[in-house]
Amino acid sequence: MPSPAFAPEKQWIVVDTDTGIDDAHSLLYLLAQPDVEIVGITTIYGNCSVEDSARNVASVLDVADAPGIPIYGGADAPLDGDASIAWFVHGHDGLGDRGLVRPEPTLEAESAADYLVRIANEHPGQIDLHPLGPLTNIALALEQDPELFLKFRSVVIMGGAGPYPAAGTPTVTDANTHNDRAAAERVFGAVNRGNVIMVGVNVTSQALLEEHVTATLLDSELPAAQFAGTILDAYNDFYQYKWGRRISAAHDGLASVILHRPEIVTGWVEGPVDFTPAAGSLATRVALTAEGLPLVWGTPEGPSTRAVTSFDLTQFRRRFVHALAYGRTRPALDAAGRTAPANWPNSGAAGAAVGQD
Repeated sequence: MPSPAFAPEKQWIVVDTDTGIDDAHSLLYLLAQPDVEIVGITTIYGNCSVEDSARNVASVLDVADAPGIPIYGGADAPLDGDASIAWFVHGHDGLGDRGLVRPEPTLEAESAADYLVRIANEHPGQIDLHPLGPLTNIALALEQDPELFLKFRSVVIMGGAGPYPAAGTPTVTDANTHNDRAAAERVFGAVNRGNVIMVGVNVTSQALLEEHVTATLLDSELPAAQFAGTILDAYNDFYQYKWGRRISAAHDGLASVILHRPEIVTGWVEGPVDFTPAAGSLATRVALTAEGLPLVWGTPEGPSTRAVTSFDLTQFRRRFVHALAYGRTRPALDAAGRTAPANWPNSGAAGAAVGQD
């Protein structure tokens, strides 16, 4: 792939994805943004096989009329052991088994890990890395270049579970870090410059899309919106047994909106990541209690990660659903009226401008 010309008004992103339903929605959101350019997409197992992940990327690019974005094949299993595939959530094809016609992807010859190392070194400080699945590809890239995260502008990860929960509340295990524990430990243990962000299930589980969203998308004349609605309806098939309603959590969608619009973040904590298993849980957490205190068994060594703890749900829904429903054809939105959090790694990006979407 020829090196892209990096225009300052664009936010340049590499997405690493196990392209299930919420990953597909994330890609559609990013593709709808006029100030975002997806430089490349790397695939991984998780919600589906790595082969289906690539097919699903090709499907999203097809319905969004976004040809030309290179796709790189990644790992088909964790660093140790066999892959765990979430077919019971995302269907056997990763898109809800709705019989969608999926084009065969054209994969680049370069592996996902090799590509990540190359693109970061060719354009240091200019690209945001956005992992949405198990972290195996990222760990393999770090094996080649332990200083990889110093070369990305930011690394916004959908994974982990934030700080420890308040006493008496459940501990939640995130599938992405659980599916390759060794990779997660390498990733959160890698040297960084304060630019690694955890968008964990502690907050993504709150990014709920209400019942009317499915109908809104299916009623659209835009092929990408109908596609988004079809797979969201399938996602609700799973989530209805969690809450008794046909609503679902936009896990990856929230992480992508935060990457693009960090001003929706209203709270976060910072610290090294703890991997201590407890009561059968393998949650990946920032080593702080819910009150911001040190853990009683001590603080682990390692670099600091910033974990989101709260966000503006109204602004998230407004931006996310609007993008899925209208794509790049959508009408302009009103000003958001919020500035990016101080010291956020990509707060100075074109993508953080208030009142644009």
